[in-house]
Amino acid sequence: MINDHYDAIVIGTGISGGWAAKELCENGLKTLVLERGRMVKHGDYPTMHDDAWDLELRGGTTAEDKKRQEKQARTGYTTSAESKHWFVDDIKHPYNETKRFDWMRGYHVGGRSLTWGRQSYRLSDLDFTANIKDGHGVDWPIRYNDLAPWYDYVEKHVGISGEALGLSHLPDSIFTPPMELTCVETEFKAKLASNYDDRLLTIGRVAHLTGDHTHKGRSNCQYRNRCIRGCPYGAYFSSNASTLPAAEDTGNMTLRPNSIVHEIIYDDQLKKATGVKVIDAETKETFIFNADIIFCCASAIPSASILMQSKSERFPNGLGNDSGELGHNIMDHHLGAGANARVEGYEDQYYTGRRPNGVYIPRFRNLGDKATERKDFVRGYGYQGGGGRGGLAEHVAEIGYGEKFKEAILNPGEWTMGIMGFGECLPYHTNKMTLDYDKLDDWGLPTITFDAEWKENELAMREDIKQQAAEMLEKAGFKDITTYDVRHAPGIGIHEMGTARMGRDPKTSVLNGNNQVHGVPNVYVTDGACMTSAGCQNPSLTYMALTARAAHHAIEQFKSNKA
Repeated sequence: MINDHYDAIVIGTGISGGWAAKELCENGLKTLVLERGRMVKHGDYPTMHDDAWDLELRGGTTAEDKKRQEKQARTGYTTSAESKHWFVDDIKHPYNETKRFDWMRGYHVGGRSLTWGRQSYRLSDLDFTANIKDGHGVDWPIRYNDLAPWYDYVEKHVGISGEALGLSHLPDSIFTPPMELTCVETEFKAKLASNYDDRLLTIGRVAHLTGDHTHKGRSNCQYRNRCIRGCPYGAYFSSNASTLPAAEDTGNMTLRPNSIVHEIIYDDQLKKATGVKVIDAETKETFIFNADIIFCCASAIPSASILMQSKSERFPNGLGNDSGELGHNIMDHHLGAGANARVEGYEDQYYTGRRPNGVYIPRFRNLGDKATERKDFVRGYGYQGGGGRGGLAEHVAEIGYGEKFKEAILNPGEWTMGIMGFGECLPYHTNKMTLDYDKLDDWGLPTITFDAEWKENELAMREDIKQQAAEMLEKAGFKDITTYDVRHAPGIGIHEMGTARMGRDPKTSVLNGNNQVHGVPNVYVTDGACMTSAGCQNPSLTYMALTARAAHHAIEQFKSNKA
């Protein structure tokens, strides 16, 4: 079945897809937005108001869920009763592992914009020039100044709560008021300032509305910390609460859920893409939708899979894959290494609310000078963490009773402080995904096989992460310091990147500096697939800025062609 022609097609409704839809529709383009999963409208969040006693096993994971979501459960939190409905059934949606890869994903309108951690940091020229300076990967085709106005643009719409620091390697955003530190975090901040001249602590930069604002249909953060369930207040940024309603308000968006895009159609005579092939997820009926512009925003792994399946006489190995780099250079952030400590004092202090945020210690290694240079690894890491007071008896699993129990519920436990590193992974060509045409899914499409691992540079960085975390806590005067290093596989950071990287040369990259596929200028890829290096910052804010920038480039091209 061939449908009417659209000006643009957007594949995916997550962070990137929502932004592409908003910008294209607001600029007058009739846009078809395709989502492979079910429909979810803002507010359709089934556990958003539930307390622990409302949930099965008080929010725990059932034995049946563990069987059906064995890989999704690897995080330890994605398959609890409060959030399991946002993550796929691994039996129905299988993938393969040459080496372990923890691929966490959900198929529904809004994608991971409903479940992301919301930490929002800009990249800097330290990141955009890293590859060319140390010889890993290829050079980014853009620099910070190319993206800075687009960071400004999206931040005004998103709302980023945080504190300005004036660091060149972590540029400030346009901020709404920062969330408050706890008393032990405030002490740690002061102790870092007195003991170091190269590192500091700040509150996390998080995509939650605070202070006065005029964001339509959204209100301030309520400090419930139930974000992974979906926020009925729209306090944190999501496609469902923000960009998709904005696109819908224009009258230019057609949103079609349950639509599995598996191929972008390339016309060898016209030398451009003309549309997409779609399978209805429920009926398995097939469709072709046509458009002048196509935005592939399905997230790093699915976007690469779609391009790899998009074969033609011109592109026998996948759309835009002249370089052979499609599916390669998988990156994620490695985490799970750090230190914890006990903090004495402050027995007379506590805090109110459940702040959905932690603290952040910006990168202080390999900043481009001799003082910060390391010989054992390149690139760097930041820390995320927090200080709080636990141990309230209401949180224990065992039932309590009697006079001592009544006393216990009035007395919180000791203060603790913990920090965990988020480190950069280098873009290794050997870290890759491939398609297995011998193992097909329920829709007759090839399954994905992962072959990726942490290598020597990441492992050396983790040792420094542990050592420096312990040293900082010790210098702060904290007690009973313990370090840890949980060797998770790639994927656990849920920041997959690099499978269709940007670059200056079509011989070594898939996309150009405007996120266009080399040789197919009417196809744009703006999700994590486009990343040329990873930085150590959470990447979603960069995806948003890249998408807005690319969308306006596409709009200019579209209107000039129609003139």
